Order: sequence, then structure tokens, then C-alpha cells
Amino acid sequence: MSLINYDIRLGGRIEKIRRFLESNKIDLSECLDPESLGTLRTIFERKIRYWDCRPMTTDTAAVVSPADARMLVGSFDQSSALFLKEKFFHFSELLGNTRTNWLKAFEGGAWAIFRLTPDKYHYNHTPVAGVVLDFYQIDGANHSCNPYAVVTLATPFSKNARAVTIIDTDVKGGTGAGLVAMIEITALMIGEVVQCYSHFRYDSPRTIREGMFLDRGCPKSLYRPGSSTNVLIFQPHRIRFDSDLVANMNRLDCTSRFSDGFGRSLAETEVQVRSKIGSVAQRS
Repeated sequence: MSLINYDIRLGGRIEKIRRFLESNKIDLSECLDPESLGTLRTIFERKIRYWDCRPMTTDTAAVVSPADARMLVGSFDQSSALFLKEKFFHFSELLGNTRTNWLKAFEGGAWAIFRLTPDKYHYNHTPVAGVVLDFYQIDGANHSCNPYAVVTLATPFSKNARAVTIIDTDVKGGTGAGLVAMIEITALMIGEVVQCYSHFRYDSPRTIREGMFLDRGCPKSLYRPGSSTNVLIFQPHRIRFDSDLVANMNRLDCTSRFSDGFGRSLAETEVQVRSKIGSVAQRS
């Protein structure tokens, strides 16, 4: 299989690059440093003036999108598995089978999937405010490609590497949505996610660590070239997704590459990073 060299210069002047960006529906006016976009890598890893072109709600109880992406929402009460990146992920595998405390905390909770296509802005932003309780990496693994083994074990033949951040939002200055798991899933073979949290714009990036307070809507990480996926998991009854997102999934005039694991195709909704996707549920 041939791999793309993302570091080859595109050549030509800015006008030629501008035409390339426009043909891929990339808005050059959003870019922080458009003159630097001379390779596929710099285009893929571009920074944008998100403080201007991705305004964020002032509602402190809102949960926001972590990425420019196509989105689905649902609940583990309805299904224990998700079909992500053409791989079948079980709830426990998303969080890591050895993290029994988090498995218990999120059992029966709600989820949201954000699929980034190659043309998207590939920085991930924090969807909530709170303190990092845990951060860990889960390596990808290769399973048998024998179709009989796949059917017998009901398991995918590959799983993708992922980074998991557990955020406690029930703290001073937090969003108040309970525990939130942010799972960043990299593309197979060529993917990498770089943790680079910045409190102000892209300045002074820091890696994620336990005890760090994360403000909502800030750049958290960057996907290296390769389409990638974010998953958010919430504790039961702690979030109320916006009604238009839920209604849009059941549209019959379009389909999605995602299913709920039982063959139902679901329609995705285009969302922008830092846009509101839900609110903290009122607790009785």
C-alpha cells in the first residue's frame, strides 16, 4: 500500500495554493497563517482564528463540540457497542478494559461521536470545563483477519490507538456535567494525536496531565494526517443533547457510515468546533 508524502511542497505561489484549498472547500480566510500553507501537512495541521470564526456560547451549562466534524449522539442504555471507523467497539474497549472504576462510572451513559474528514480543521478543543482526573493511552492491536475467527469471536480484526481523558466537571469553575470521558481515536497506521492544550489561543501549549484544569473551548490536541474520530461519554442523566441533533439522526433522506451496531444507518449532523451540542441535565 502506498502512503501519501504530506511534506512535499505543493509548489507555486499563494494563488495556486488558494485554488487548491478552495477546491477542497477549505476557507483560507479562517487560517491564522495562510502564507505558511505550502504542504499537505501544513494544510492538514492548520491553525484557525477560532476566537473569531468559531464563536462559543456564553451559557456556562452548555457542552460544546470538540471538533469540526460530522456528529451522532446516543446512549449505552440502547446499545452496548458502537461502529466506529468501520471497527466494532464495545463500551469497555473504548475506555480500556482494565479501567474498572471508569467503566462503572460511565455504565449506561450517553455518547457523542465526531467524525473528522481529511478536509476538516484537525485541532480538538475541550468540550467542557473541569479537572483532569486521568489521562492514558491505549495502543492499537491487530486481530486475526480470518473471517471465521471474526464471526466466531464477534470481534473486529483491528482496533485503533486512542487517548482517553477523564474530566471532572463538578468542580469550582467546571461545567457541572459530572464526569466526562474524551476519547481521541487515531487513524490506523498513519495516525497520531499530539496533546497540546493552550489556555489562550495556541500559545504556550502543554501536554495533558492529571490535576490540570481545562477551560471549555480551548485547543487540547492535534491529529496528525489521517482521518480521525472523537468520542465523548457522559455519565447517565447528566447531559441533554440539543433536540435538533437527535431529530436529524432519524432522517430517511440520507445515511451515515456509522450504525448503532445492529444495522441501522443513522444520519450525521455537521457541527463546528465550540458550537453548542447540549446542556447539563437538571438533576432531581
